[in-house]
This record gives sequence, C-alpha cells and structure tokens, in this order.
Amino acid sequence: MADMDVFTDRLDPDMCVVTAAADGSRAGCLVGFASQCSLRPVRFAVWLSEANRTFRVARAAEFLAVHLLSREQLGLAELFGGRTGDDGVDKFRDVRRRHGHGGAVVLEDAEAWFVGRIVGHVGGGDHAGFVLDPVEWGAREGSGRPLLRLGDVCGIEPGHPAE
Repeated sequence: MADMDVFTDRLDPDMCVVTAAADGSRAGCLVGFASQCSLRPVRFAVWLSEANRTFRVARAAEFLAVHLLSREQLGLAELFGGRTGDDGVDKFRDVRRRHGHGGAVVLEDAEAWFVGRIVGHVGGGDHAGFVLDPVEWGAREGSGRPLLRLGDVCGIEPGHPAE
C-alpha cells in the first residue's frame, strides 16, 4: 500500500460538507471524496463513510445538500468533520441554515451549494457513493474566495475514525 500512498499523498481535493435529512433526523459531515461524475446529464457523486451517522440518515433521504467552504471557514469544517451526531451533538444548533428542495438542509454561509436528488448508489470499500441529480443550487453573495482543501483540514481529528 505504501506505493499507492505516493500517489494519494499528492492529492489535495476540495472539501465539502454534505447534509442529509430524513424521518425527522438531520446529519452532516465533512467529505473529501466528491466529484462531478457525468456531463449529460450533470451528475455529482459524494462518498460517505459507512461508519458515520450522516451515512445512516442519507440512506433514508431522497435528497442531499453539498456545500463548498472557503479556507476562511475552517471552524465550520471542524464542526462537521470533528464532531459526531452519534454522541448527541447537534451540529446545526448554531449554524445559519434553511430547508431546500425536498427538505434538504442548506447551510446559508457556504461559499456555494447544491441540493441533489439521490439517483443511485455505488459501493466501494469503507465509503458508499451517492449519485446526485442537482435540482437546486446557489452561492453566497461575494463568493469566490479560495476553497477549503484537504491540506487545510489535516489537523482536524475525525469525529469517527475510518473503519
């Protein structure tokens, strides 16, 4: 595996926060595995750790919201990446938010965001992919600051260890 580390250690993907709401529950987590996966129709895939609460809520959801953060929003990344709802933490308590399409939770202070209908699932190791069809999107007024990347969040102790 050390040879593959030479490759993956050079990657520095954008980070995002994915939120899910279903059956009266809401959850959200910091995600480093996310990408557009189709041009026509436009599709986006986010990969959620099967160990965390967001994955469990997302399995019952019809829509997910995906949020890009700026490098200035490290505190928001720490909240969603370093805390877990499994411990009873309400990550949304002090966060400006609203309900988007289908009841998805949209973080109002994100640099940019979209809500996507879940149209497929993909397995793969300890994360599961959710393929999304974007149905609603937006950006914060004056957005355009540099985005938060993996290298910016390496110091965050994960709320859930990788299993």
